[in-house]
Parts: sequence; C-alpha cells; structure tokens
Amino acid sequence: MGSKYTKRYTEEFKRDAIALVGSSGRAVTAVARELGISFESLRGWSRRVNRKHVARAMRERGIRGVTRRRRCSLTRPVRRSPPRA
Repeated sequence: MGSKYTKRYTEEFKRDAIALVGSSGRAVTAVARELGISFESLRGWSRRVNRKHVARAMRERGIRGVTRRRRCSLTRPVRRSPPRA
C-alpha cells in the first residue's frame, strides 16, 4: 500500500505523457515539468513500455537468450544515409 501522499495517474494519462515525449522530441525532464509530474515517474513509465515492446519484438522474431545490446538494436530505428547526388 502506497503513502497517502502518493499521486495516482490513470493509464490513459501515462500513455499520453509517454506519447508526448516521443512525438515532441523534447527531453523527459522538460515534458514532466510541463505536465507537473516527477521526471522519475515519467522515465519509469516509458522504460516499462519500452521493455514490453522489446519483449514483444523478440517473441515475434523467435529470438531467445539475446544480449542487452542486441535487444536494444531490435527496436532502434534504422538510420539511413541521404541519397547521393
């Protein structure tokens, strides 16, 4: 049981806050400050979502026993060089 001073947020609020970090391109601390929440909370929510995303990607690809670096590379966007003229 949490402290009586612990603030509870809805799942919808958490999803929207995480989406705002991803779509705005701003730092987690800036978004948290704007929303009036702790940056540790927002960082924890986004890490939890990322872990679920990585686990799902690994299951879909049938990958087991992979190093942490490899897990991260599964969800990292592919950087493409601009076309040469």
